Amino acid sequence: MDIQTVYFVGSFPTESKCPTDNKPEIAFIGRSNVGKSSLLNMLCNQKDLAKVSGTPGKTRQLNYFVINEEWYLVDLPGYGFAKASKKAKANYERMIEQYLLQRETLMCAMVLLDCRHELQSIDREFINWLGSMHIPFVLVFTKLDKLKESETEANMQRIKDQLLESWHSLPETFATSAKKKKGRDEILNFVESTIKTYQERQVE
Repeated sequence: MDIQTVYFVGSFPTESKCPTDNKPEIAFIGRSNVGKSSLLNMLCNQKDLAKVSGTPGKTRQLNYFVINEEWYLVDLPGYGFAKASKKAKANYERMIEQYLLQRETLMCAMVLLDCRHELQSIDREFINWLGSMHIPFVLVFTKLDKLKESETEANMQRIKDQLLESWHSLPETFATSAKKKKGRDEILNFVESTIKTYQERQVE
């Protein structure tokens, strides 16, 4: 996929407020500080598409970007250790849950995992919840440039093995580095195929 245009559409507090023009959507989500902003900037070849911050939990709403006037990239709030009150965290969780469960134009959720760290219980719980709700998703490992290749491979395999304790098989996985632009073509090719499938369904 060749990304020619990227425009910020807006930030929305609930799924019911999101755009209603039926464009297909690809959502990105992960634990706070997993490298989501850097990955989105890399994928869209934009420096400040999603502002990179060292402060976890900066995304507060459902952020929409329209790509090539054809589909929406949706930047979801991170989950985990965001600096927020219990009430605010509950509101974020409810907003994310309602979006993932109710959004008919959502084609896939891309779940980001930092390859440097062990699988966190919150990641496992979220991934298992997606499966139980039959929400289509893939796994995206981030920050590959932060470790030696051998360490990266070992860490990713360990995470996969831990997830397979609850799964018969895992969805597609991608390995990425925003700094080295690794994984960009693979993810965009996957998105292109997914969007094409949606468009074909609309014609039928």
